[in-house]
Amino acid sequence: MSLPLVSVGPLRVSRLIVGGNPVSGISHQTAARNVEMMDYFTAERIKQLWRACEATGINTAISRADAHIMRTLREYWNEGGKIQWIAQSAPEHASTRDNISRAVGAGAKAVFLHGGETENRFGKPTFNELNDLLKLIHDKGVPAGMAAHDPRVHREAEARGFESDFYMLAIYNCGSLHSGKGERFNDEDVPVALEAIPSIPKPCIAYKVLAAGRKHPRDVFPRLYARIKPTDAVLVGMFPKDNPRMVEENVRLALEAMR
Repeated sequence: MSLPLVSVGPLRVSRLIVGGNPVSGISHQTAARNVEMMDYFTAERIKQLWRACEATGINTAISRADAHIMRTLREYWNEGGKIQWIAQSAPEHASTRDNISRAVGAGAKAVFLHGGETENRFGKPTFNELNDLLKLIHDKGVPAGMAAHDPRVHREAEARGFESDFYMLAIYNCGSLHSGKGERFNDEDVPVALEAIPSIPKPCIAYKVLAAGRKHPRDVFPRLYARIKPTDAVLVGMFPKDNPRMVEENVRLALEAMR
């Protein structure tokens, strides 16, 4: 299989990207499901997932910039793996600046700011400080991006001329897991996101597209790929314990939706 590629700065990224929440034990479902994912995803199984992705044309993984992911990626690359890592800043770190530096030092090909951080600053005087972090990412020599569940965040960043090369835009405005306010996955959010993505000139990576496993790709991919720009990509977390051929089936369904 061969997936089409899009550009994120100088990077060439497959239009289907493998996500990192499952490998970090983040299900956005239940506490029991989190534990199930943590128990399943040993370092070897994470590497098996990435190998399967590379074999089917997925050339990029998006995962948290934490010690667990960095260590596993180092093993994977040392064993000959080639998958590109786009790092999400990890909100538990006291210093986002230090976290960015560590991510790039560990091999991240691009870095984006976590949606919880961008949304916490939205509508506040500190919002402009996000652009300072984007500039820092550029100073480290890699493309810079920012995530949010609310499209207003991306539009405001564009209006202010922020140095973002790409945007991570959630299909469901579910709120941040880290806010302590709970999450919601309402289908009424979908049209709002699908209207926003084509209106943003820069490349977008759509995430939370399956409502954290509540939807099936066969029901989502056709509409999604039809609405996003040809320069955009889709991020999907994958849990092969549920289906050993999940990677292959997701790639097949994505290719069918792109035709």
